Amino acid sequence: MAQTDDHDEDIGHTGHPGELVGVGEDVWMDVIHKMDEVYSDLLQYEVALEEKNAKLEESQQFIFSVLTAMSDILVVCGRDGTIEDVNPALELMCGKSAEALRGTSMFELFATEAARATARELFSPFNAGEVHDCELPLAGRDGMAVPASFNCRPRFNAVGKSLGLVVTGRPIGELQKAYHQLRQAHEDLKLTQQQLLHSEKMASLGRLVAGVAHELNNPISFILGNVHALRRYAGRLEEYLAAVHAAPQDSALAALRERLRIDRILADLDPLIDGTIEGAERTRQIVDGLKRFSAVDRDEHQVFDLAEVIERAVRWVSQAVRRPFEVTLNVPAPLFVIGSAGQMQQVMMNLVQNAFDAASDQSPPRLEVSAERRAVDGRPEVCLRFHDNGPGIDAAHVDRIFDPFFTTKPVGQGTGLGLSISYGIVERHGGRLQARSAPEGGAVFLVTLPLHEGPAE
Repeated sequence: MAQTDDHDEDIGHTGHPGELVGVGEDVWMDVIHKMDEVYSDLLQYEVALEEKNAKLEESQQFIFSVLTAMSDILVVCGRDGTIEDVNPALELMCGKSAEALRGTSMFELFATEAARATARELFSPFNAGEVHDCELPLAGRDGMAVPASFNCRPRFNAVGKSLGLVVTGRPIGELQKAYHQLRQAHEDLKLTQQQLLHSEKMASLGRLVAGVAHELNNPISFILGNVHALRRYAGRLEEYLAAVHAAPQDSALAALRERLRIDRILADLDPLIDGTIEGAERTRQIVDGLKRFSAVDRDEHQVFDLAEVIERAVRWVSQAVRRPFEVTLNVPAPLFVIGSAGQMQQVMMNLVQNAFDAASDQSPPRLEVSAERRAVDGRPEVCLRFHDNGPGIDAAHVDRIFDPFFTTKPVGQGTGLGLSISYGIVERHGGRLQARSAPEGGAVFLVTLPLHEGPAE
């Protein structure tokens, strides 16, 4: 019993189990309150940590999606050129995974030793300047060198200390493709601008020519009327002089007849009058061409088969030239177009006749006529191609070939109005008329016209 009392004194119990000597209830309450505060702070820290972790994961996912979507290659390396990270574009190009590339030298990505030496010189954190558009061959997945254009910039930490480099690149093939597309778009824009300027020029010329044709029409009519009257008078005078010459004449009258060359004048009257009439008729034809060139199609708005018009034009011209003329037709039928069949017949005959004239020195002259259906912006159209085997179009004449009165034919064989009139007719039908020399030889005329979508009328 005495032993138990000694033990109680040693451990300091006060008689209440679980209580320490000198520790009151207030102390325990303070401890419990502090523990609650600490636990509450831990919960707040945990919530804040989870929010920051979610934002970090979102940022990482955003950066990963950007790197994955990049078509340009990306290499992040340290100060010594060791690769720290790459994007999927580089993995795809070189045929190696990011895990295999990390820790290797960036300079081993290049295909030749000269390229690696150039890269070591340019892609260095000690190089103060940035690198722009440096062309170097990259080692591709099949061992083939892939020319690429590289850019390089240093990267720094928050206090401005150099951490390494960021190198980006793009295969030059893609740059060339983009440049080609840009150049093609520029050429198309230039062509459209030229066509617009030409259309404005033709419209202005049309108004001018209409006035000139109207002014010339009246004096030509006077000339033709007077020459026909002169022919009738010349016949009467010839008949009278023949009667005078049949009667006995004195020597003075005979001498006067010889001196004035009356017989020669009478013989020359018919050729002179015929020549005058031919010149006046030719002038009237030119005026008619000018009027057609400047005319606006007011009432011709019908649906017709362009294939039949082309076939008829080829048949008429082939019969008129009276010599072998090989024409190959590859025109699908029907090709329904809205407009004037007569005016379009004039265009087709003009193009066929010009092809024969250009190739007339060949043996035999040939013409290939083909048609291609296509759709542009959802609207159907047909492109006619007239290709002859002549000498082609001189480069100096391409820009002038549709100008009024411009012709390369000898004097008296062409007025220079046929192509100008054809250009205006095609344009009024909503189409385009173009000309160029073919690489394989000969001239090519292209006629593009919108097709009629509805049923034939």
